[in-house]
Amino acid sequence: MNLYCLRAPGGDMRQRQLLITGGAGFIGSHLADALLARGHRVRVLDALVPQVHGEARRRPEYLSPDVELVVGDVRDRDVVRQSLAGVDAVYHFAAAVGVGQSMYEVAHYTAVNNLGTAVLMEALIERPIERLVVASSMSVYGEGLARAPDGRRIPGGQRPLEQLADGKWELEGPGGEPLTPVPTPESKPPALSSVYALSKFDQERLCLILGRAYGIPTVALRFFNVYGPRQALSNPYTGVLAIFGARLLNGSPPLVFEDGLQQRDFVHVRDVANACALALDARGADSHVVNVGSGQSITVKEVALALAEVMGRPGLRPAVTGRYRMGDIRHCFADISLARELLGYAPQVSFHDGLAELSSWLEGQVATDRVAEARAELEARGLTV
Repeated sequence: MNLYCLRAPGGDMRQRQLLITGGAGFIGSHLADALLARGHRVRVLDALVPQVHGEARRRPEYLSPDVELVVGDVRDRDVVRQSLAGVDAVYHFAAAVGVGQSMYEVAHYTAVNNLGTAVLMEALIERPIERLVVASSMSVYGEGLARAPDGRRIPGGQRPLEQLADGKWELEGPGGEPLTPVPTPESKPPALSSVYALSKFDQERLCLILGRAYGIPTVALRFFNVYGPRQALSNPYTGVLAIFGARLLNGSPPLVFEDGLQQRDFVHVRDVANACALALDARGADSHVVNVGSGQSITVKEVALALAEVMGRPGLRPAVTGRYRMGDIRHCFADISLARELLGYAPQVSFHDGLAELSSWLEGQVATDRVAEARAELEARGLTV
C-alpha cells in the first residue's frame, strides 16, 4: 500500500500514544495505518457494530496487528476512561453513519453521535490531552455554495418539496433564476437537512466548544464523499461508491436518485487519512473546521458509469429513479484552500487511479445487496418523493 508521510506546518514527529474512536471502520483503519507508518502507537475503541462488521463482530482482517483494539461503546463511560489511559491525542471517529437511516432511527443516531461525543468530552475534561481531531461531514452544509446569474455567491437553500415532486431537481434563486454550483468553503453557514447532519454538527461543536474551554487544541475535519477499499459493502447506508459496487457485484445496476446529475466531491480514503495525520501537528488549525475533499466535482451518474466500466460490467447502466430521498442535497463539493494552508494537505490519488484500485479490491469481495430493502424502508415511511 502506498502510504505517504508529510509533515504538517510547524509539526513534529514525536512518537505518541494515539486513540481512534471508531477506528476499526473504513476511514479509521486507514488512519491507523498512516499513524503507525509515522512511528506512533495506536489504540482503537470500536463497538464492531453488526451493520458495519457483520453479526460475528470479529476483529477485521484489514486492521493492522500492531493496533491495540478495545471492543466497547463510546457511550460507556468506564470503557472510554480506560481507553484514554496513557493517550496523548484522540481522533474521534465513532459515529452512526447514514443520511437516510438517520431520518427514522432518530434516537439511535442521536445517542451514538451526540451522547457518545458528550461522554468522550466529559472524560477528556477529567483527563486533558494534547490534541483532539474530530471527524465531521460535508452533510452539515446542506446545499453547497452557488452562483447567481449576476455573479453573486449565495448559499443554496432547501429545495421546495413541491418542486421536487414535479421532478424539477436544480437549485433556483428567489425569482426562479438558475443557480450554478461552485466549490463550498468552510465559511458557508450550516444548513442541516437530516438528523445525521444535525448530529455531525453537534459532534464538531461539542468538541470545539469544550476544547477551547478546557485548553484542548481541537480541529474538526469535514469529510466529503470518501471512497476506497475496506468500505462495508453490505451496509446500504455506507458511501455511494460502495453501494454501487455491491450492486454491480450482484449483477444489478446502480440505483441513482433524482436524475443522477447531482455533483459531489469524491476523495480517496488514503488522502483523507493523510489529512488526519497532518492535523495531529498542524497548530495553525486549532479551533478551526477544515474541509477534506479532492477539490473536484463529478456527477453521481458519471461515477456509476465509470465504476461499471472499470469493473467490466458496462452493460449494467445506472437505473435512474426520478425520486427524491428526504435529507439529500443537490450539489456540494469542496473548496480545499484552507486544508492546503493550515494542514499542508494536497490530494495525491486521482479519481481514475482510485477507482481502478477500488475495482480491483471489489472483485475479491462478497457483498449482500440490501439496497432494495433500504429503499423500501424509506418509501414505507414516506421519506421519498
